[in-house]
This record gives sequence, structure tokens and C-alpha cells, in this order.
Amino acid sequence: MKVRVFYHDKCFDGACSASLFSRFHRECITPDATYEFCGLVHRAGALFNEADFIGDENAIVDFKYSASTAITWWFDHHLSAFLTPEDNQDYLNGIASGRYTNRRFYDPDYTSCTSFLAHIASTRFGMNTEPLAELIRWADIVDGALYESPKSAVEMAAPAMKLTLVIESTQDPTFIPRLIPLLTQMPLAEVLQQPFVAELLPPLLARHEDSLALIESRSTMQDGTIYFDITDRQLEGYNKFIPYYLHPEATYSIGLSHSSFRTKVSVGSNPWTRRKPEEMVNLANICERYGGGGHARVGAISFPPDRSDDARAAAAEIVAELRAHERTLPVS
Repeated sequence: MKVRVFYHDKCFDGACSASLFSRFHRECITPDATYEFCGLVHRAGALFNEADFIGDENAIVDFKYSASTAITWWFDHHLSAFLTPEDNQDYLNGIASGRYTNRRFYDPDYTSCTSFLAHIASTRFGMNTEPLAELIRWADIVDGALYESPKSAVEMAAPAMKLTLVIESTQDPTFIPRLIPLLTQMPLAEVLQQPFVAELLPPLLARHEDSLALIESRSTMQDGTIYFDITDRQLEGYNKFIPYYLHPEATYSIGLSHSSFRTKVSVGSNPWTRRKPEEMVNLANICERYGGGGHARVGAISFPPDRSDDARAAAAEIVAELRAHERTLPVS
């Protein structure tokens, strides 16, 4: 049996979810299956190509919902999991009718898709996930931004943080599919030591230092909200916690970046903010207004690369909205 696993590309949780799913599927469903890993990215326009769903089974993990009948498995935890109301209704109808029972799973209360998938695999299918405790814990830390401090997030001492840097920065389309199986085969420190991984780190760490200096020079902070525009540089894969490392007093950060296939508006909130949860704006809701999505505390919007002016206008509107909201609150 050939299983195609579609995962959120250039994302630590996406890679971990794909690795855990393939191990789960091999241990609990089909021991002799083979796996192909295919990255998916949020972009303007269609996110899926039906012609890609050519496996005997096709799985999507840590990514938006597809109502395609070719999709056998789906796991996600994003608030903005459904592209359309029709997709949401298809999921609900499939669950109610039993058509998707034990095959499509959704719960936005989970910090990472990896931890959600591990919960389903262990409680519904009897998988022993204890050997994967390190992977699951770090998927929660990385995807939920549960770092002890901005320093730990930006200085990246832990193996998982270095792997995150490589995963988010690689331009080699074969790298992450090659990496994925290893994530559930060995400790993360050992994965990091693999020659094809280790050789990438020195130039990426140097690039990380350059991005730190660039964002420091471009970012402004006003009314608890950071804004920066680096669309003139091919630097989409920067560390998302740099703004809060530079401006620890900020509540929100909006960044514009550019790549070959999109102009991206990144909308985030400071994991270490002193704001109370009830004082925070739901960023997924904001991003959905522009065709994007994400979580309550972090989201993004993708525009075609030739629509950078539209992306810049959207970013300006979001910055103004968040700064206005911050001005209504007491100084934290």
C-alpha cells in the first residue's frame, strides 16, 4: 500500500505530525505500507490539487480541510481549519453519518497537531506514544510558543530549536521528506547530528544573526504593536520571536515578507505579554477577513507575489486596528 502524507510544509509541527502519522499508520493500520511525504503551503488561490491525491490512502496533517473523497485521513487543530462553510459542513455531515468515523479528526483546543494526533492514536487505536514523548513535548513548545523567555526562543540552544530553524529555512524540496521519518526513529539531538542536517546549520545560524539585525533596523513599536516590512529581502523564514526579543514590552507584531510564491502578512502576539487573555484580540478572526487564518494568538495571510501593495494595505489596516485596541486598555 502506498500512503501519501500531506503536511504543513516548513513547519516543525507539520513535520512532526507527518512523522508521527506514518509511524502510527505502520504500527496500527498497515504494517507493510510505504509513505510519500508532500508539503503544503498557505498561498493565495487553491491550496490543493486533486491530481496529487494518488495514494492508495491520502492523509492531510496540520493543514486545512479538503472535502475530496480521495482523502482517507485528516488531523488538524487550527481555528481556521475550514476554507469555506461548505467544507465545515462536509466534515460535520461526515462525522454525523459515520462516514468519517476514526478517519478525520479536528480539535482546535490542542496546542499542536502532533499532540492531538498522539492523543487520537493512543486513545482510539492503542498506540504506545511514550517513546515519542520528547517529540510531542517539543511540538507543543514550538507550535504553542511555550518558551521560557524570548532569549530561549531566539538564541535556540535546544536541538528542537535548531531543527526548527533548518525546517523553516530550507529551500531544498527533498530535505523535509528525508528528515520526517527520522523524527520518530531517534532522539532530536541525534537527528540534528545527521550529516545532511548538520551541514546546513552554520550558514543558517549566520543568516539568523543577519535577520536579527535586519528586523532590528526595520521594526517600529507603537501602542504595543510592532510593524516591519522586509519584502525587499528574500527572508520569509525568519525566527518569529525576534520582534519580541527586540521589543519585549510589545503585545502584537505584524511583519511583511516576500518569497517567490507569495507576499505574506504575519500577525502574532507576544507569548510573554502581561495582557490578560480576555484583553487579547483573536488574530485568526482578523486574518480570516483577508483570506488567511491561524490560531487565536498567531495567524497569517498570503497574497500573490504581484499583490504586495494589497498585502501592505492589509498590514496597515491590521496595525491600525491593533494599536487602536491597545490604546483602550490600561498600560500593562
